[in-house]
Amino acid sequence: MNITEKVFGTLPCGEKVRIFTLSNDSSITVKITNYGGIVQSILTPDKNGNIADVVLGFDTLEEYINKSPYFGCIVGRYANRIAKGRFKLENTEYVLAKNTGNNHLHGGNVGFDKVLWEPKISQSKDSVSLELTYLSKDGEEGYPGNLLCKVIYTLTCDDELKIQYHATTDKTTVVNLTNHSYFNLAGHDSGKIYNHMIQIFADKYTEVDENFIPTGRILQLAGTALNLTRPAKIGDGIGKVSPGFDHNYVLNNDNASVVKAAEVYEPSSGRMMQTFTDEPGIQFYTGNFLDGIKGKNAVYEKHTGFCLETQHYPDSPNIPDFPSTVLKPGMQYSSQTTYKFAVKHE
Repeated sequence: MNITEKVFGTLPCGEKVRIFTLSNDSSITVKITNYGGIVQSILTPDKNGNIADVVLGFDTLEEYINKSPYFGCIVGRYANRIAKGRFKLENTEYVLAKNTGNNHLHGGNVGFDKVLWEPKISQSKDSVSLELTYLSKDGEEGYPGNLLCKVIYTLTCDDELKIQYHATTDKTTVVNLTNHSYFNLAGHDSGKIYNHMIQIFADKYTEVDENFIPTGRILQLAGTALNLTRPAKIGDGIGKVSPGFDHNYVLNNDNASVVKAAEVYEPSSGRMMQTFTDEPGIQFYTGNFLDGIKGKNAVYEKHTGFCLETQHYPDSPNIPDFPSTVLKPGMQYSSQTTYKFAVKHE
């Protein structure tokens, strides 16, 4: 196990940004920058031992600042959408940025993906960790309360990338954090993800309108094109769900314990990724709005990466029947997600 760091670039304000390289003895290497907590690359072996980078991204800080569609970042204060950019809390209405049509998305104009986090590294015999801390001040992007956030990335000797989220507040607020990595298990530069096989361990989903805002109804997946309770080829489903998957799956997780949420397998490489979480939902997104973005020696077109964003449900602050995202003073927000990498030899 090893962890190193170096300068990744300089922000316009003059502050230095660092990138941290976490590696284990199984040929897994993960690079994470403290700008936005971005997972810049994940190098993993295929069934023949060939190493490839399996996340979409950029080579320079400037590209992440200027044109990133949330590649690899921490999303907050509130992942996903809040309808009409507003919500009520303790009889006070809070107004947020409308940065996707008439709605609020992924924390607003300057969300957690666009701020500099304070880093701290640690190492043990079985793991290496990068701890990132950020204080989101009262009123930032319209949200109430000084929210002290801590996100810990840990690479283990078992080929797991664990992400632990923690937050406290001095005023009642809402919080919903996730990671927005775009994966392509054949390699970030290998094109469409249609041959990937995916299974999501959910029997229901949150119905949305034409603007991807939840209606408040939780529906059964059985009999719909969204049903992924059994392994299915992503390419087979995308044609039935225009412009692609971008839906919150209600996980079979009634006890709020850590469960397997999803499993993805890419046959040509043999790479497999399992996702575990204690969150009630997971957003499966197939890069529907990628439009020829130039990345790491590659051009990322529509459907060349997929996201598995563990989360509470979209627009929960406005839908009382959804699991609550309210955090009050004295409470601790805690969440964890693990991406476990493996290889199938067939």
